[in-house]
Amino acid sequence: MYHLGIDDGEFIRGTVPMTKQEIRILTLAKAHLEHDSVIYDVGAGTGSLSVEAALQSPDGHVYAVERNPEGVRLIRENARKFRAGNITILQAEAPDGMEDLPECDAVLIGGSGGNLVRLFDALDAKLRRGGRIILNCITVQTLMQCIAYMREKEGYTYEAVQVQVSRLQQVGAYDMAKAHNPIYIVTCIKK
Repeated sequence: MYHLGIDDGEFIRGTVPMTKQEIRILTLAKAHLEHDSVIYDVGAGTGSLSVEAALQSPDGHVYAVERNPEGVRLIRENARKFRAGNITILQAEAPDGMEDLPECDAVLIGGSGGNLVRLFDALDAKLRRGGRIILNCITVQTLMQCIAYMREKEGYTYEAVQVQVSRLQQVGAYDMAKAHNPIYIVTCIKK
């Protein structure tokens, strides 16, 4: 049985960035996935979001877009490990290669390779009305680029939240908070 929030340690990892458990949970909650949703995971990294989205939408399909060959290998291995057979991997630098994908209900963006405006333009043609783009931003520049785009683009609303996760780490006789990078989660909804 699938439970949202697979432990980070369960995923096969390499040197490719991975969306951490707490951020995955919030990202998927903001995506409002249904059992049959069609989802793009752009900048899929290790595939942690792809796997959880696929398990949350067992009658749907996830298209994991990743440019890094190691990431593509890890997505494949993690999909196999978690028996997420409804994932198709596309090795490409988004938005290149996405033109033949079907319309989607949700887009999860973990990385854009500096092509955020081109990516948003391409996604606009693919995202169904009521669909959601969830962008996880590490930098303020990416956040501001997203907000500037959405302010100029008609037909979208957006909200942004900042999340800071700290985990306790045992250091001798003490427990100390070890902070992770703050993340901005931007939810863009197509009206």
